[in-house]
Amino acid sequence: MTCHELEALRLGLMNVLGTEDRSARDHAERELEGHLEGPIGALADATTLSEVERHLDAALVDLEEEIARADADDPNYDYLRGRLVAVRDAERAVARLTDQGGSVLDGLGEAHEVLHEAFPVEDE
Repeated sequence: MTCHELEALRLGLMNVLGTEDRSARDHAERELEGHLEGPIGALADATTLSEVERHLDAALVDLEEEIARADADDPNYDYLRGRLVAVRDAERAVARLTDQGGSVLDGLGEAHEVLHEAFPVEDE
């Protein structure tokens, strides 16, 4: 069994970050072969953090539904629940990344304002 959500998330984040690691990309694509439909496919193709967050949330909903349909006696049941924990943890990591990116943008805006306060530009 594989955790399609995490491999798709890795691909989406590679897109967002511009990662050129061909071996990591090839590995993730092999793991997802035949499973690139719906939220998993959209997550793997994401190019922005907001797309990553949206498609990861949809993949989580699908995973939660899969767990709800599963029989607790199924040998894979605990693995499914473990996947849910791992994907929710990944969701929190993506939220932190988004928050940190926003903080960097805010800091750059503040630095720009301080620079103009220190060195005013005369309107021509």
